[in-house]
Amino acid sequence: MNPWSVEPLLLTAARLSTFSAGNILTGASSFFFQRDERLFLVTSRHVLADEPSGHFPDSIEIELHIDSDDLTKSTGFSIPLYRKDERRWRQGGDASGDIDVAAIEIERSALPESAIYRAFTPEHLPGSDENIETGALAFVVGFPLGFHDNVHHMPVVRQGAIASSYGLRFQGQGFFLTDARTHRGASGSPVVTRPTGPDGKALDPPWILIGVHSTRFDVTRDLKRDEALGLNCAWYADILMTLTE
Repeated sequence: MNPWSVEPLLLTAARLSTFSAGNILTGASSFFFQRDERLFLVTSRHVLADEPSGHFPDSIEIELHIDSDDLTKSTGFSIPLYRKDERRWRQGGDASGDIDVAAIEIERSALPESAIYRAFTPEHLPGSDENIETGALAFVVGFPLGFHDNVHHMPVVRQGAIASSYGLRFQGQGFFLTDARTHRGASGSPVVTRPTGPDGKALDPPWILIGVHSTRFDVTRDLKRDEALGLNCAWYADILMTLTE
């Protein structure tokens, strides 16, 4: 199957594994973001470093398609997280604390010449003509519990809805809520919606990047009597304009 006949949204996401001293630690999700001629890999910051759990990998590996005629062929592409003890990824924060998004620049010359992927760009971020309403459909593209099409190396897409007022910082934090069924391994997934503006159909891929999925959102509750809320934190994607400056 020719990869260009596949829904391009699926080629924006890459399965990510973290490593320490060559030993695999965890799995997560990530996606590509291109700004001008520079290419970045985006994921959740806690995937790359998480103080509460003592999670400090020294490298990551993503899976790349490498054959334009055969999607079953892929390779692992390793990215070191530190250079001379300095972290290579970019992360941000505001008055409320750290933002759980990280971007690491990819040296394009190091990629396999035949690497196949699609990347979001600044044009995919919501513009003033986009009307994103509470309750609008939102889609999380990633690798929950590592699950994916392991023959064609494709992510899966979970459907949900925007569960808080888009544009407002929920409880003063730099994220909004989604109502979707998610699992470990989905951290770092792009959260997208269909464009409503007049120029949306010209985008490639034809989606609006509204957030970066982070983690499930819960409250203190009676674990025997009360079910989990089923809500999730998605950090506003416009942070990427700061992280890729």
